[in-house]
Amino acid sequence: MSDLTKLTLKAALDGLKARDFSSEEITKAFVANIDAANPRLNAFVVQTTDKALEMARASDARLAKGEGGALEGAPLGIKDLFCTDGVQTTAGSNMLRGFVPPYESTVTANLWRDGAVMLGKLNMDEFAMGSSNETSAFGPVVNPWKSTTSNADLTPGGSSGGSASAVAGDLCLAATASDTGGSIRQPAAFTGTVGIKPTYGRASRFGMVAFASSLDQAGPITKTVEDAAILLRAMCSWDPKDATSLDVETPDWTRSLGQSVKGLRIGVPKEYVVDGMPAEIQALWDQGIAWLKAAGCEIVPISLPQTKYALPAYYIIAPAEASSNLARYDGMRFGHRAEGTTSLADLYETSRAEGFGKEVQRRLTIGAYVLSAGFYDAYYVRALKVRRRIAMDFDAVWDKVDAIVTPSTPSAAFALGDKQIDPLQMYLNDIFTVTANLAGLPGISVPAGFDKGGLPLGLQVIGKALDEATVFQVASALEDAAGFVAKPEKWW
Repeated sequence: MSDLTKLTLKAALDGLKARDFSSEEITKAFVANIDAANPRLNAFVVQTTDKALEMARASDARLAKGEGGALEGAPLGIKDLFCTDGVQTTAGSNMLRGFVPPYESTVTANLWRDGAVMLGKLNMDEFAMGSSNETSAFGPVVNPWKSTTSNADLTPGGSSGGSASAVAGDLCLAATASDTGGSIRQPAAFTGTVGIKPTYGRASRFGMVAFASSLDQAGPITKTVEDAAILLRAMCSWDPKDATSLDVETPDWTRSLGQSVKGLRIGVPKEYVVDGMPAEIQALWDQGIAWLKAAGCEIVPISLPQTKYALPAYYIIAPAEASSNLARYDGMRFGHRAEGTTSLADLYETSRAEGFGKEVQRRLTIGAYVLSAGFYDAYYVRALKVRRRIAMDFDAVWDKVDAIVTPSTPSAAFALGDKQIDPLQMYLNDIFTVTANLAGLPGISVPAGFDKGGLPLGLQVIGKALDEATVFQVASALEDAAGFVAKPEKWW
């Protein structure tokens, strides 16, 4: 086979099972791609080549006996906030540089149980706080795509920028990612890949380095909707070690793919038409609606009136939870410890100042402020009430529609450095995605078109809680209609 690294996850799994090639062969092909590309793309922060080849040979032995799990022999990349036993896990931060977990996250344990191979750990925004992968202590990730109007290095999105860049650049078959306010769907849209955030509680958070515990959720970034259905099923499970894990069956979502969407009611929320939205985003949204209508869907205009408050509520709740979660990194038991301090207070302050980057410090300061005496009720409690109203908005439309379609992002990928000066401009990248996190709903981004510079754009499908089946069904229809097969031209 000419280039194993260009295969989809499904095609690779079929080829491995048919013994067309070995896991060791495809793993070596990906290792060669990583070695060649990573100096420019900076997608991997740790390469586990020896471990990957050892896992691949073990998979080949199982496959030779006609055995093996659902992901047997498939080389994957792992976002660097999933704890991996014996392999450094930093969440993109100097605070955790050198931390080697003595345990495995539930999500990655599920992947190894099913026979997957770990190529390494993927770069990310520090503690998942960012929308461009520029806050990482290991430097920014570069998008494999280039605009036809500029040669500037582009962001792959964040916080799962390493995952998106690695999948788009054929450095792994697929990758794990996480989504707190859009950190799977926005990078997927920026890189022409597929990314799904499942219902909150579908995937265990045990062993994931926490950002905002009531919002964080694991999911995959893949080349196709089918690949996303395969990998998400392996990642999800009930876990007694996570109190928010849902004790529900994990369906085979591949059965939803290719099913007719005729008769499905698709909601189009008027509040997602925002001031200053580029005409090409509106045109893509209109095209997506037209595709679904042509496939037999009923298009239903809907209203989600609290949407305008979603971003402010998110940027109160998420920093508040982060300030609580990250309080443990104080230089004593966990995280970086400063040298030469003269008192306990000095140790705390210096360790945190040295260990955390500027964006994390900004959000921790916001979080501490909104939780402080005198402001807790005015900000945090009010934001929680708004969050409930946002969830109620969705509850009110589910008797009218089966799924909702929106743009994934307000723009295509922008140049690195473009929005670093103004944090609010960066935060606006999450405008279409945060509502699904606040309401705990599943959402997927599917590549569906291009901007005027030839950069990919995505459409988002949001579904009812625990109804990923319909989300995949609609996403599959959009994927078929869009016929998006473009890949970035290799320049690295």
